[in-house]
Amino acid sequence: MHVEPRSPRAYPWYLRPFFWNQRRKYGQELEAARLWARVPKLFATVALLYGALDRKGSPIEPALRSLLTVRISQLNWCPFCVDINSATLMKRGASLENVEALAHWRDSDLFDARERTALDYAEAVTLSDRQVDDALMAAVKARFDDDAVVELTALIAFQNLSSKFNAALGVPAQGFCRLPDRRGPV
Repeated sequence: MHVEPRSPRAYPWYLRPFFWNQRRKYGQELEAARLWARVPKLFATVALLYGALDRKGSPIEPALRSLLTVRISQLNWCPFCVDINSATLMKRGASLENVEALAHWRDSDLFDARERTALDYAEAVTLSDRQVDDALMAAVKARFDDDAVVELTALIAFQNLSSKFNAALGVPAQGFCRLPDRRGPV
């Protein structure tokens, strides 16, 4: 990593429950979280935003949220994000075959029309050589209501923030899911 994280014991008391929960959930502290926590108010804000996006009441189903976060992570070359998000995607019901096919989703029949639309939208938002044009937005709005479009866009923007942060600082995969980290065709 390009910046060394501090020990969680060096962080303010109000961040310690986050690390306790990570040890409980993942069996270890997340290196990315330890980096974010170098600036405690920033970490708390990012954690709260993630919690709002990944809540049970979201109009975007959990498996689709995870599918998008893996694809965005691939596009942004973030091995940590591909690792943890792929593991989460499989816990949410995706098969290993689906996870492995994601880098080439356009050539796969494993993804339904709603997933394909969301993946196309995520790529258009993420890639600097693409735009969300009227035709793509019409396709998105045909599958998602306006509130879901806002949440979908926020999730995509958040995962771009997270994966670009982690990739830039060289956060390595932590072994949650043994998959190749490949970008795939764009």
